[in-house]
Amino acid sequence: MKGQVWKFGSNVNTDEIIPARYLNSSDPAELARHCMEDLDADFMKKFHPGEIIVAGENFGCGSSREHAPLALKAAGVAAVVAASFARIFFRNAINIGLPIVECPAAAAATDQGDALDLDLARGAVKNLTKNLSWPVAPFPKEMQDIIAAGGLMNFVTKQAKGK
Repeated sequence: MKGQVWKFGSNVNTDEIIPARYLNSSDPAELARHCMEDLDADFMKKFHPGEIIVAGENFGCGSSREHAPLALKAAGVAAVVAASFARIFFRNAINIGLPIVECPAAAAATDQGDALDLDLARGAVKNLTKNLSWPVAPFPKEMQDIIAAGGLMNFVTKQAKGK
């Protein structure tokens, strides 16, 4: 997957990804409208579906709400690349089918507006703007299948139907 980068710092918490004042809704479209607005009030006005978020350490820290990765996915975020992720955010993101990649070197060397190419199957992050690349652990096949299915529930449903 290829996309332009939105760059954020370290310790982006779930309340910054989707502010708690909007958690009275579980509608993905409603959550998407308010994605990242406490970090950048105009984020959703400037963001284009298919773009990639790159961040520092501990992305998704804070509460364990599933709304945070859901808001990102519904907004059209293609993937998140970070130096590290809060463990519960990592799990929630995979469960809803949002690709996330842990790569400290890529997070440090990538700037706002750079173009990235992510290869989850082979395990590679390429900064097309700066002609840099980094190896990452490839996603296991089952994780790739979960993401391709659009999340764990869709994956399990397809498995149950024998598809």
